[in-house]
Amino acid sequence: MHVTRPSNGDLVAGVSVAMVAIPQSLAYAELAGMPAQYGLFASALPPLLAAIFVSSRYLQTGPVALTALLSFGALSGLAEPASSEYIALAALLALMVGIMRTLFGLVRMGSVAYLLSEPVLLGFTTGAAILITASQLPRMFDLDPDGRNLERAAIALTSPGDWSWTAIGFAVMAAVVIVGGRRIHKLFPGVLVAVAAGVLLSAISGYSGSTVGELEGGFISLRVDFPWAAVPDLLIPALAIALVGFAEPASIARTFAAEERELWDANREMVSQGVANLASGVSGAFPVGGSFSRSSLNRLAGATSPWSGAITGLIVLLALPLTPVIADLPSAILGAIVIVAVFKLINVGDLIALVRQSRAQSMVAVGTLVATLATAPRVEQGVLIGIGLALAVHLYRELVVRSDVVRTGGTVTLSFHGVLWFASVPSLDIQVRQAVADREGLERLVVDLGGVGRMDYSGASSMLRIATELESAGIDVVLVRIPPGATRAVRAKLAEIGSPHTATPIGSEPRPDEPQPSDSGTDRDGSGAGATAR
Repeated sequence: MHVTRPSNGDLVAGVSVAMVAIPQSLAYAELAGMPAQYGLFASALPPLLAAIFVSSRYLQTGPVALTALLSFGALSGLAEPASSEYIALAALLALMVGIMRTLFGLVRMGSVAYLLSEPVLLGFTTGAAILITASQLPRMFDLDPDGRNLERAAIALTSPGDWSWTAIGFAVMAAVVIVGGRRIHKLFPGVLVAVAAGVLLSAISGYSGSTVGELEGGFISLRVDFPWAAVPDLLIPALAIALVGFAEPASIARTFAAEERELWDANREMVSQGVANLASGVSGAFPVGGSFSRSSLNRLAGATSPWSGAITGLIVLLALPLTPVIADLPSAILGAIVIVAVFKLINVGDLIALVRQSRAQSMVAVGTLVATLATAPRVEQGVLIGIGLALAVHLYRELVVRSDVVRTGGTVTLSFHGVLWFASVPSLDIQVRQAVADREGLERLVVDLGGVGRMDYSGASSMLRIATELESAGIDVVLVRIPPGATRAVRAKLAEIGSPHTATPIGSEPRPDEPQPSDSGTDRDGSGAGATAR
C-alpha cells in the first residue's frame, strides 16, 4: 500500500496513541530496570523509523511489557538496574536484537513467528504476566522488600502494617480512571489523565512517598559506544527476545490483516521490528516490540497507513524536553498502569479449556508456565524449556501409532492413526501381532492406512516384512487407503506385498461384511496403491 501523505485519521490516531504511549513507556522502562525517561527514548525514534518498513498499517512499536521483562531478566544478573553500566548493556541488547531481526527478515526467515506453538505462548505469557503483576504489587503499596518477584509480592501482601494507604489510593485512582475511561469512550486517554492527575495531586498534597524523581530533559543523544565485551553474555537472551518478542507483533499484524482481508508480509515486519530495535539501541534505550493495546487503539482511532506510527514517534520526540514535569508522579501510579495493561494476559480460562481439550498440549502450556515462574528473572529459559516440552510431546506422538481393531468372521480390520516411520516401526509391529494373536479361524488381515498422516520407506519395509511373515502362517494381508502423500519409493515397496499378485486400488477394498473382490483386479494407473498378499 502506497500512501504519499498522512490522512486526518492517521493524525488523530497518531496523537491518540502518543497520549497513551508516553505514560506507558515510563512504566515499562522501570519494568525493564531502566530510568523512566528511557521509556520515552524507546517510544520516539523506533516507531518513527519502523513506519518506513512496516507491513501492517496498524502496528504500533515501542516499549511492551513482555519484552521489558525479558530485558530485565537478561540484564539484572550482569549489572545493577538503572546504573550506567546497566543502561549501556540495555542499549547493546537492543542493538543485537535489531541486528538479528533485520537479518532474519532480509534472508526471508520471518516465518520463525510461527515456530512457537500456541501452548508455549499461552504458558509463557500467563507466567510472564503473573511475574510482571507480582513485580508491581510492592510499588502499589510503596514497599521495597528484598527477594525475587514472587517473594517480594508475598512479603508486600502479608505486611499490611507497612502499607502506604496514600500510595494505594493513587494506584486505585489510576486503575479506576484507566478502566472507567474505556467505558466512557474507547478513545478516552485514561492513562494520560491518571498520570496528569497523579502529578497534580502529588505536588499539591506534598506527597512524601516514592515518586519518579528528577529526570533529565532534552532530546536523545545518539549512542555509538557499546560495551562490546558483553556480547557473548547477551547472545542467547538477544536471540530469545528476537524470536519470542516477535511473536507478539506478528500475531497483532496477522490478526488485523485477516480482519481487513489484507496481505501481510512476515519478512517485512521482521525487518521493521529490527530497524525499530536498532533505533532504540542507538537511542540508548532497551529492546522494543509491537504493542497490542496501542495498535488496537491506533486502528480504532482511524489510522489508514503507517504514517500514524511515525506521527506517534514524532510527538513523543517533541515531548522529551517536558519530562521534568513528571518528577512528582507517584511510583504507585506506574505500577497500576503496568498491572492494568498485563492483567488480561493471565489466561487461566484458556488454560482450563486447553486441559479439557488436549492433555498433552495442556502439559506443554502448564509446564512452560511453571518453568517461566521458576526461572525468573531469566524467563527466556522458561521459553526454551517450553519449546523442549513441545518438541518432546511431538516426538512422543510421532513414536506412538494408535490403531482400532474390528473382527468380522474370519477377517480382522486394523485401522492405523499416526505416522509410520522408522521410529514408530516397533509400535506398528507390536499392534499388528496383537491383532492376529490367538484368533482362531483368522484368514485375512485388512490394514487400513487412511488415518496415517505420513509413511516413510522404513514403515513400508516393515509392512512388507510383516506381510511376508503372516503369509507364511496362511493369513492374507490386504492394504487399503494408502496415504496420498506417500512417495513413489514407498508405493513401490508396498506394491511388493503379495507379488506377483496384483494390487488393490485405493479405497476399493470392501468392508469385511461386503463381497470380496477378485484377485484379478489391477490399479488403473499401475501405481500399486494397495496390495494383496497370499
